[in-house]
Amino acid sequence: MKKFTLSQYVLATWIIFGMAGTIHAGSLTVSVVDKEGKPAIDAVVILQPDGKGLPKTPLAVSTVITQEKMQFIPAVSIVPLGAKVRFVNNDPWDHHVRASAAGAAQFATASSGTAGAAKGFELRLEGKPDGKPAKFSDITMDKVGAQSAVLLGCFIHGSMRGFVYVSDSPWTAKTGADGNAVFDDVPDGKVQIKVWQADQLVDLPVQSSAVSAAPMKVTVQLPVTPRRRRI
Repeated sequence: MKKFTLSQYVLATWIIFGMAGTIHAGSLTVSVVDKEGKPAIDAVVILQPDGKGLPKTPLAVSTVITQEKMQFIPAVSIVPLGAKVRFVNNDPWDHHVRASAAGAAQFATASSGTAGAAKGFELRLEGKPDGKPAKFSDITMDKVGAQSAVLLGCFIHGSMRGFVYVSDSPWTAKTGADGNAVFDDVPDGKVQIKVWQADQLVDLPVQSSAVSAAPMKVTVQLPVTPRRRRI
């Protein structure tokens, strides 16, 4: 009987477990289109799989949002509950950061009187002096409930707006310019799919799908045409 070396045994074990992991996970692409059928960028897609497992790349527990050229950059950020967000003012003039509930949540929190996203926060950042570091301030996103969208604005410049989506699911991502959010290694079985977009005023119904070893694609259409982004 042929004997295996330790390295051969370890390699064989990796292959077996790697194949097993592949069998029990699949790729799911969620394509989000607007009312006219065009790709919707920066829509937030949230998965709630029935199966156990975590994505290889978890949501970042800290992120930076800059105020630059009268814009929040990035326009949409995704963080887990409890994450730290650093706001940085790269403009030479002062800015505010005003945070409140966004989308359908602004009406739900106002009518129910609940705290959290409705409470929000406010801060002021001085303009960046020439040749000196930019001013910044850190906020911990623990004042909003799970799966809440937060609208960012500026009291001084009313045209500025951005969004932070605080998710309780590690399976959360933004759509790219092609309108797609791609999730790899999603656990086999049923999965609930929720989509949020900044311009919607009514929550979209949650969709159900089933993930298997074969790549899958689900399309979700928004009831609105998102406003054009400033450049």
